[in-house]
Amino acid sequence: MSVYALPTLREKPAAAENVVYTVASGDLRLPANVTCWPTQAQLEADLTAALESLGRTVQRGHPFDEAKGHGFIDSQRAGIEIFRTIPRDAPLIVVEAVWQYSHHVLAGLRSHRGPILLVANFSGDFPGLVGLLNLAGSLTKAGVAHSTLWSPDFTDDWARAGLEEWLRTGTISHDLSHVRDLGPLPDSPETELGRALAHQLIDDKAIIGVLDEGCMGMYNAIIDDELMNPLGIYKERLSQSALVVEMGRVTDAEAQGVRDWLDAAGMTFRTGTDEATELTDAQLLSQFRMYIAALRIADDFGLDAIGIQYQQGLKDVVPASDLAEGLLNNVERPPVLSRDGSRELYPGVALPHFNEVDEGVAVDSLVTNRIWTAMGFDPATTLHDVRWGDAWEGEFVWVFEISGSVPASHNGGYDRSHSMRQPPMFFPLGGGTLAGTSKPGEIVWSRVFVMDGALHVDLGRGTVVELPEEETQRRLDATNPEWPIMHAVLHGVGRDQLMARHKANHANVVYAPDAAAADAALAVKAAMFEALGVKVHLCGDVKL
Repeated sequence: MSVYALPTLREKPAAAENVVYTVASGDLRLPANVTCWPTQAQLEADLTAALESLGRTVQRGHPFDEAKGHGFIDSQRAGIEIFRTIPRDAPLIVVEAVWQYSHHVLAGLRSHRGPILLVANFSGDFPGLVGLLNLAGSLTKAGVAHSTLWSPDFTDDWARAGLEEWLRTGTISHDLSHVRDLGPLPDSPETELGRALAHQLIDDKAIIGVLDEGCMGMYNAIIDDELMNPLGIYKERLSQSALVVEMGRVTDAEAQGVRDWLDAAGMTFRTGTDEATELTDAQLLSQFRMYIAALRIADDFGLDAIGIQYQQGLKDVVPASDLAEGLLNNVERPPVLSRDGSRELYPGVALPHFNEVDEGVAVDSLVTNRIWTAMGFDPATTLHDVRWGDAWEGEFVWVFEISGSVPASHNGGYDRSHSMRQPPMFFPLGGGTLAGTSKPGEIVWSRVFVMDGALHVDLGRGTVVELPEEETQRRLDATNPEWPIMHAVLHGVGRDQLMARHKANHANVVYAPDAAAADAALAVKAAMFEALGVKVHLCGDVKL
């Protein structure tokens, strides 16, 4: 009989009474972690004060790293090692004042057995809310039980009541009364159209081009083929290195042609000469090469949508992808010819781009594009981060913001759009945005996500409002002034209701000509998703 040397299992520490453990998931990018650390430290101090006032002791699960200059978990390996030292049954809070990579802590949270709470500061400074929503969406997909909470500083009664509830019960009960499952649909032209479009998609099929799936740590943004293929949607998995190679084949004259077209369309480029801190003409030409290269690759593979995942990797090779992404999402855009110059690629249509390779948005944008095109509406879509919000004249107005992939039509045209250099903290090689303030109008917002092993979609209505220029600038200065912004009022959905329900950092938005058209298009969308087999939920005031 053989005798084997068995591995020594590391003994987990025991949970101490009335002790709450905290961890902080951060970025992969060192400059971002260092820059954001003071804001994170303030949030942790505020949360600690609140917990101590409720009779708890706080034990941080990992120290501040003097050499790195921050106290974030900044890699998956670091997260795995840190969770080995945290009692498996202890109450655990993930504290987020920043954008974070969910896979840094996902392994540890999957095996944790104590109650888990995700908290964020309700602030525009750095995207802590965005990080919380991404991690919540990832845990929802993974089937890991958790609660969420947010507050400016955890001194308000609402947040303190939430903390008390979680400490007492291990969960927090949020108001989700704004969400209802889709009931039987009426016989209507909208229902008929939605079902017909669903059957067409299933029969004819579509391909989405995925450039480097998952490299931003967004586990929630990866939809397994087994869930996506029954919809008639298939992935073409591509490498971003191929995009860089194709960019090298674009001539200077072709890149300059895109710039000339945009100049003639009235777009403003805020350029300088310092490559490290300013937007330069050379950076822009590189971005226009990316725009042309993306269309040519899409044509090579017959893609119906494409997703470029700029972080990580590409950020150290070429300027930002955002300007190219915004151009792709617009029907009216600089024409691009095939390599031999014999034909225009995707003439007169938008090629939907799903930013950061968010595949939930890919599915959503494909469906939306087909519906809006069939109804004769502008099909230009974009995703936004659910970044922050504030009251204005008695109404809560969300700041929807993204790093630059909005189509110009959302801003009211190229003459109402501008481009600024991306922040060096995130974009070391620069590149411009496609920025502006979204025009007033009626929108349909939505989110496709994975929950309980199935695809779900939340559908809602909203209105984009116009705020005074000073208020718009205040909101930009409180977030990222380089990025496009949308002032969104969601119909029948409160601030905390959206935060409690939203299962990702992104919301997909599309305009309709008026309120009646938006209601009709949403009805078609509900019917199409239902016919595709997606579980449909209506959020807030929705008229079918």
